Amino acid sequence: MFWLLAPLAVATADAPIRINDLVMIGTHNSYKLAMPAERMEMLRKASADSANALDYTHRPIVEQLDAGARQLELDIWYDPKGGLYADGSTDPAMQRPGFKVQHMAGFDNRSNCVTLVQCLTIIRAWSDAHPGHVPILLMFNTNDNGRFIKGEPYSEAAYDALDAEVRSVLAPSKLIVPDDVQGNYPTLREAVLANNWPTLEGSRGKFLFALDETPAKVALYRGARKSLEGRVFFVNTDEQSPAAAYLTLNEPVRDADRIARAVKANFLVRTRADANTREARTNDTGPRDAAFKSGAQYISTDYLWPDPRFAGGYRVTMPGGAVALCNPVRRPQGCGGAITEPTN
Repeated sequence: MFWLLAPLAVATADAPIRINDLVMIGTHNSYKLAMPAERMEMLRKASADSANALDYTHRPIVEQLDAGARQLELDIWYDPKGGLYADGSTDPAMQRPGFKVQHMAGFDNRSNCVTLVQCLTIIRAWSDAHPGHVPILLMFNTNDNGRFIKGEPYSEAAYDALDAEVRSVLAPSKLIVPDDVQGNYPTLREAVLANNWPTLEGSRGKFLFALDETPAKVALYRGARKSLEGRVFFVNTDEQSPAAAYLTLNEPVRDADRIARAVKANFLVRTRADANTREARTNDTGPRDAAFKSGAQYISTDYLWPDPRFAGGYRVTMPGGAVALCNPVRRPQGCGGAITEPTN
């Protein structure tokens, strides 16, 4: 793959820190609560591996943010009429139109915040109380493939509604959108290759959104745009796309070379330290260690805290309790000191 224009010059420690010069940790399916016991038991009888893969839970989002999570992931379901994903819930919010937040509609569907507006309102309130935080990535899967409840399919209009719902909660001053990065460059990709990401100091207290989806859904989201003009979300796409800025590369061992190339070329990358509870069950720290070495800016985990059911105490934390590290691939000479957030 020969898509890099030129090797990145190693940044000196006193060069301005940009948001792609950082390393942060976050959580996978950040909203998720444990599956109801009877459903978990039913699944375990059918497939122990499938049950193990879903057998995790997260503390409330505020606790995750307090513990240093600077990347969150939400699975959302389009519900333009309301009530489609209620599944017997008496919560009136489930009957109102708007995007719902759950993992598997009709099955693994318990959530710390059941609507997108609820989730974003919680996150905004935390941000307002911590105005100097480093930029937070909010990564979305837009689900419609329910096995138990037929989901409402996504369309360009659905994605228009998604952008509008995000903007209904978060003001422009809280967002870093593709247009902010593209600036006067012909395409978003050209801006990224020129390292036109905003500086850390100009990005504190703000959020980026990334759509982690299939090429077909990414195409729906882009529509006829050359890049992502007017959109809220960056998209997971290949490095040669005019819309390229962000990549989901979830295998830090297998994809180590590609992650390093992408990071050196100024792209943002999200990877995973663990998946499907495998690493936690065996205390396998190999993928976690590879993720920290890879240069990926956002490292996702299901284990900000260890699961007491598993021996070994597997967890993912930042060295020394840091909230962000200087990127080892982009800035091996450091960032001129520790990256901190103001204390309240």
